[in-house]
Amino acid sequence: MDDALATDVAPTAAPTALPPAPGADRYRSLAFADTAATLPAGQSYDLLAAPESAMCWLAVHDLTTPDVQLYEVCAQRMRTLRAHIRALFAARVDATTPPEESLRAVNEALTAVPTAPLLAWDGARGLRRVQAHPTDQAVNHALATLAADAADLLTGPDADILAACGSAPCDRFLLRTHGRRHWCSTRCGDRARAARAYARRSGASD
Repeated sequence: MDDALATDVAPTAAPTALPPAPGADRYRSLAFADTAATLPAGQSYDLLAAPESAMCWLAVHDLTTPDVQLYEVCAQRMRTLRAHIRALFAARVDATTPPEESLRAVNEALTAVPTAPLLAWDGARGLRRVQAHPTDQAVNHALATLAADAADLLTGPDADILAACGSAPCDRFLLRTHGRRHWCSTRCGDRARAARAYARRSGASD
């Protein structure tokens, strides 16, 4: 089935979410993994829950153009790859063996379409590099780019500072860019400090 085949559809506003975690500006796969999060008081959000918000996320991250509309099957493919990337990130953080099905899913996304600009001949400008991005393969290209980015993160020097947010119940990932920081946002950091302070007071009162 074609990934997306409609034009002149403006992206809708994304649901309210936490600010980007440290490292999300350097790795789109990290931002992608964090498009869903668990919040306190039983709340959560998912920026890929609907085709409109999924397309908005892709457009904001320069992975497609705003004139492309996604269908639910496309959003589901994005959510599936996100789950596999999160599983690989979690395995790296926990120093465990990554799931074979997640490795296979990322490799399949990597090899579905070329992510590097191809060499083409232009009669007016000569040889040049062009990004193959046909409309009917928009999601394939986006997922291949995200899979390649995740592979770079997991095998590069920043893999050692990949971490999970340490402020329960948040389940986002981040890069520990500041010392031993283990939370993904100021909000989570404040909650973690408040929890520690409460634990100390409770212990002192026993």
